Amino acid sequence: MKLAILGAGAWGSALAVSLGAAHSVTLWSRRAEDCRALSTARSSRYLPDIFLPASVAIEADLRHAIGGADAIIVATATSGLRETLRSIAACATPAAVIWACKGFETASGLLPHQVAAAELPEAVRMGALSGPSFALEVARGQPTAVVLASKDAAFASRSAAALNSPRLRVYSNDDLAGVELGGALKNVVAIAAGISDGLELGRNARAALVTRGLAEIARLGCAMGGRAETFNGLTGLGDLVLTCTGDLSRNREVGVSLAQGKNLEQALVGLGHVAEGVQSARARALGIEMPITEAVCAVLFEGRPAPEAVKQLLMRDPRPER
Repeated sequence: MKLAILGAGAWGSALAVSLGAAHSVTLWSRRAEDCRALSTARSSRYLPDIFLPASVAIEADLRHAIGGADAIIVATATSGLRETLRSIAACATPAAVIWACKGFETASGLLPHQVAAAELPEAVRMGALSGPSFALEVARGQPTAVVLASKDAAFASRSAAALNSPRLRVYSNDDLAGVELGGALKNVVAIAAGISDGLELGRNARAALVTRGLAEIARLGCAMGGRAETFNGLTGLGDLVLTCTGDLSRNREVGVSLAQGKNLEQALVGLGHVAEGVQSARARALGIEMPITEAVCAVLFEGRPAPEAVKQLLMRDPRPER
């Protein structure tokens, strides 16, 4: 396949390295200086120890990057998705567009597929690539499994089969909303896990957070249109476990910083990357009981000290597990 990957951050660069082994890949960055640096060093500043194969073309001109592509993979942050899709639509009507970002759009609270529906022609086949996937491990060729989701089940199946490789296993799913919700909501629980680890509450506490966090994700996710079984899969449980336990997790790192007494601004400055969970934490709606999310929001946005938020969680009345 001829692929255009838009966004030369850690995830876009990792996908270019992985997919470039079997496909014709063009990697695009909106910044000409980044393209020049990538062309010269063949390495992204986000993944400095990983080198792009010579077969991966670097392009600063969007029209040239997407021209003739069988599929466009948008690997920008969710905050840049709408602008990127709008630019794509202004250049051409693409054959297929797949986004690899997670979370809710800040201004509208929309999921990526809702943004795509507003910005792309109806004829464009589209879907989301999501799952437990640290960019560095994908770029290193370490085994990873992800999901390609689309409302068009046939398109999801064909695309997953085309992108699948021995090191990057791609499953298909037609529960697009559920896949996106799992990928967005797990980041909030990862912040909570980081707070727990930063306060040295132990592995038992982390396991409880992951388990009860999954219950919250499934409750809200089903209420917002996802299917229950999706949240037990790669983009629910799988992504949740990875993000809550892995040292490469940006959202967990934010939680650790908050536990150390830093405020949100200080935690994000120290991170140097996007932490999607900060915006996803605002997705409290529909009257769904979400005590972990409420506690995280109190720390993030209301200035409540992390130990106090944990204490409030632990003092909740006992109830049946469900």
